[in-house]
Parts: sequence; C-alpha cells; structure tokens
Amino acid sequence: MAEAAGGGRPAVIVVMGVASSGKTSLGERLAERLGWPFRDADSFHPPENVAKMAGGTPLNDEDRKPWLAAIAAWIDNLRAKGEHGIVTCSALKRAYRQVIVGDRPDVALVYLKGSRELIGRRMAARQHHFMPPALLDSQFAALEEPGADEKPLVVSVEDSKDAIVQDVVDRLSL
Repeated sequence: MAEAAGGGRPAVIVVMGVASSGKTSLGERLAERLGWPFRDADSFHPPENVAKMAGGTPLNDEDRKPWLAAIAAWIDNLRAKGEHGIVTCSALKRAYRQVIVGDRPDVALVYLKGSRELIGRRMAARQHHFMPPALLDSQFAALEEPGADEKPLVVSVEDSKDAIVQDVVDRLSL
C-alpha cells in the first residue's frame, strides 16, 4: 500500500480545516483530477448532529464520536481494498485526527489554513449550508492546529483554488 506525505503516494487524503476554509472545493477538485472517490465528512453526520448545528448549537465531543467512527471506517474500508480516496473533515482537535488518521502511515493530512477574517467573508457568502456563520468563532476556538508530529501538509487558503490543487498534487507527488 502507498504511503503518505514524506513517504510516497498516500492511499487516502484527509483535508481538514475550519468551516468555509475550502475543504469541499479542494476535495472535489482533487477527486476529479485524480479519479479517486470523494466523501465530505458532512455526509457522515447523523441527522441529530445536522439539526443541532442548523439550530446554531456547536457539537460536543460526544456528538462527534459516531461521526468520526464512520469516517474512520470509510477510510479503513478503502485501505483494506487497496483503493484510494479523499475525505474532508474539520478534524479541529488532535483527538479527532487520532481517530481518522491515527497511525495509518498511508493517510495524508492536508490542513487548509487561513485567517478568521478571510474565512469569515467566505462563510458569509455561502448559501444553502447548515452551518451558520455564528459558529465560526467556535470553530477557531476549538482548532488545535496539527503539530509537526502529525506530518500535515499545511496549505494557505489565500491562493486560488487551482493553485491550491496544484500545490497539493505537487507536494504529495500525485
């Protein structure tokens, strides 16, 4: 099986960052370019979580347990079949990343990093999404940026979408 950043081509790419950092756009574009399956972590949320967030209430760690387990199961299923894939997930805390990336050497972590101001403008411009702009501050408050030991590929969201895709492709040798 392939290995992640620093050790060759990854089997699975996890794109992380706060809401409106561009996770879905990057994931979709990478999937299209590479021909890999793509899943947005939002699709793994149970209906109770979606309703809670839509009502303006941030999720707690207990709410996230089944969500993270479902993402990890999808990743492990791909890996077991020797297939590739891309999943987006806020993965704001190290503990969450331990569940979905953990000690899987063939899973690459891509962290989309941007300022509160830029991401706030993007979030305010979004339509038809269950996450209200009022929850962005809670996202930044909860964010534990990945440490060097997690071997993240840190990507600035300041660049164009095409430039970000190319940067990830180049740096992961895809």
